[in-house]
Amino acid sequence: MEQGIPNIFADGQVLLINKPLEWTSFDVVRKLRAQMKIKKVGHAGTLDPLATGLLILCTGKFTKRINEYMAREKEYTGTITLGSTTPTYDLESEPENFKDYSGITPVQLEAVTKVFTGDILQVPPIHSAIKKDGKRVYELARRGEQVELEPRKITIKVFEITAIELPLIHFRVVCSTGTYIRSLANDVGAALGCGGHLSSLCRTRIGEFTLDKSMTIEQAQLMIKEAIEK
Repeated sequence: MEQGIPNIFADGQVLLINKPLEWTSFDVVRKLRAQMKIKKVGHAGTLDPLATGLLILCTGKFTKRINEYMAREKEYTGTITLGSTTPTYDLESEPENFKDYSGITPVQLEAVTKVFTGDILQVPPIHSAIKKDGKRVYELARRGEQVELEPRKITIKVFEITAIELPLIHFRVVCSTGTYIRSLANDVGAALGCGGHLSSLCRTRIGEFTLDKSMTIEQAQLMIKEAIEK
C-alpha cells in the first residue's frame, strides 16, 4: 500500500453517489479518485451525462465486486417527451420528426406499457458505448457510418406511467441490467405512432442500494477529507 493511503479506501469501500446532471460517470470517479490518492476506483454501471441518480463507486479491493453490482436489478424514474424523436434517443441531440401527439390517451399509454413489460428484445441505441468490430458504435455513428445492432433480451419487471402532462409522460421502470431506457423511450414513441425521446432520467436503485442513502459529490469530498485527516 502506498504511503499516506487511508486503509478505509485501499482496503475497500462502496460509496453511493448521487451523480449530478451533465457529469459523466467517469467525471465522478476521476474527481473522487484524485482526492483519495489511490488508483483503484471504479463505478458499477454507467449513467449518461443527462441522467442523474445513483452511481455505485468501489474503491481498493472492492473493485472486484463491480461486475456483481452491475448485474443487479435497476430502478429508474424519468420523463418521455412525445411528438418527436432524436438521433441519440435523448436530449444529447436535437429533436426532429415532429408529429401530433394530442390524440394520445391514458388508455393507449397503459396499453403500451404492457407491450414493453416482461422479457422483451431491445435494440440498443447506435449512439452508445457498445463495441462492434472493436470500435465504439457511437464513434461509427458520429462519422455517419451505417450501424446495425442486434436486439438483446432484457427484462422489464415494472413499467408504469406515474403522471401524464402531454407531451410529457412521467414513468417508473424496474429492469434488468443491459436495459437502455433511451431505447425504451424511442420504442414507446414508435408504438404510439407519434415518436418520443427520453427527456429526463434518474436512477433510484441498484439491487438493495437506494438513492436516498447516497451522497452528493460535496458530501463525498467532505467524507474523504475527514477520513484522510484522521
